[in-house]
Amino acid sequence: MLGAAATGYLTALSLILAIGAQNAFVLRQGLLRAHVFWLCLLCALSDAVLIAAGVAGFGTLVTLAPWLPRAMTLAGAAFLAVYGGLRLRAAWRGAGALTAQGQSAALWPTLAAGAAFTWLNPHVYLDTLGLIGAVSTQYAAAGDRITFALAASAASFTFFFSLGYGARLLAPLMQSRRAWQGLDLGIALVMWALAAALLRAL
Repeated sequence: MLGAAATGYLTALSLILAIGAQNAFVLRQGLLRAHVFWLCLLCALSDAVLIAAGVAGFGTLVTLAPWLPRAMTLAGAAFLAVYGGLRLRAAWRGAGALTAQGQSAALWPTLAAGAAFTWLNPHVYLDTLGLIGAVSTQYAAAGDRITFALAASAASFTFFFSLGYGARLLAPLMQSRRAWQGLDLGIALVMWALAAALLRAL
């Protein structure tokens, strides 16, 4: 079971480390010190549900509903484009400095955005239902598959909580309005690049 645990943990961690919209959003909330625990918990639990589904073989849903990947891609691209526009507007107005001083979005809008970044991202289904699910098939014993899924989920919890709370180490660098403008501009460009990549994949 140690082999299954190590494989599950490292596989999930290697996939989740890639810079994406969800990670950028968690990083920003960590810098704001706003709703960090609940957002990290939401992201990690969402991954755990998807990982469990992938290990259980839920990836066959794509075969049963071939239209699903295209629909999720279009919805995800639209959401990323809109959020990128909001961040660009924030960078233009220099509103980040005010937000850093405590004027943050409420809990439920923050969680709704976090859920959208997670569940409207087609790549999360490829990673969890597809790749992680495929890697788990090497383990025939039910105990090994369960261990693999638990370890992969643990990697998600480790990553998101480390990212969310570790962002506070950057707080001294984010005291100026210009720094927040740079962050918001960078996030906007990442969002638009991801949206463009999704549309090119259609």
